[in-house]
Amino acid sequence: MTTVNWGVLGASNFAREHMARAIHEAEGARLAALATAHPAKAEGFRAFCPDLKVHASYEALLADPGIEAVYIPLPNHLHVEWTRKALQAGKHVLTEKPIAMTADEIDALIALRDATGLVAAEAYMIVHHPQWQRARALIAEGAIGRVLHADAHFSYDNRADPGNIRNRPETGGGSIPDIGVYAYGSLRWATGAEPVALRTRIERENGVDTFALVSGDMEGPGGRFSFHAMTSMRLFPRQEVVFQGEAGLLRLTAPFNAGLFGEAQLHLFRAGQPDHLERFPGARQYRLQVEAFGHAIRGGAPYPWRLEDARGTQAMIDRVFAAAE
Repeated sequence: MTTVNWGVLGASNFAREHMARAIHEAEGARLAALATAHPAKAEGFRAFCPDLKVHASYEALLADPGIEAVYIPLPNHLHVEWTRKALQAGKHVLTEKPIAMTADEIDALIALRDATGLVAAEAYMIVHHPQWQRARALIAEGAIGRVLHADAHFSYDNRADPGNIRNRPETGGGSIPDIGVYAYGSLRWATGAEPVALRTRIERENGVDTFALVSGDMEGPGGRFSFHAMTSMRLFPRQEVVFQGEAGLLRLTAPFNAGLFGEAQLHLFRAGQPDHLERFPGARQYRLQVEAFGHAIRGGAPYPWRLEDARGTQAMIDRVFAAAE
């Protein structure tokens, strides 16, 4: 595959520690440029990519003819604007989740993607991880029978960092925009189901949700099932997803920050059969995401998380907020 030259809009900590490194290391990808108005921030990127070209503005990077694809890790409220500008500049674009603050905003991005013929997607990395691909396959083949209930939990504690963009309403903060996309989107992707009834309890601080408990029913190809999904920025760290069926139970550990929170594991329990455990210690979901995006650009396998998929999760998020007690 011909190498894809990537540019990154913004020198965020997350980009420096994870996605820029993934682009640099991925097959078929080259980290070629970074846009930041603060030259000192570029040094952390140059530490692993010495030949990195640095632009002083986002506009300058988008005008760079040597850049084919752009990764956008900007604060949430800027995602739609710069995704649109990247597409208008003729660049393929991978934007951090959530790609928009409401589902309706994604409609214009879908239309622009289709009009330009470019690849545009939300950086929803878990669908590239073999842990989730395996879970989806097991559910589809009926390994645990008909799913009757699912639980998704994702929490961390950032109360000590009030200036963090996740704690600020003006930058699209809150646990639901930050990690609700994982708790809700993972249930949707693994089962093909959509919410049909929701009940929500939200606790807020300074205009952002710091705790959200969502319960209700989802319905898909396998029928209707109940679910609970909890997200919080004020609780002890926890990541776990469980699917409970008529004939078994599927439990995923470290389902969102695999390798960082802990080892990604898949536990399958079925009556009358030995417990089954699968481990995924070497899978690097950010790198896999970059490589999948490159293949989509070059006309290979379809990208597994389309803007339409992102819109479905954002529509669920919109409903969660609307249903808040």
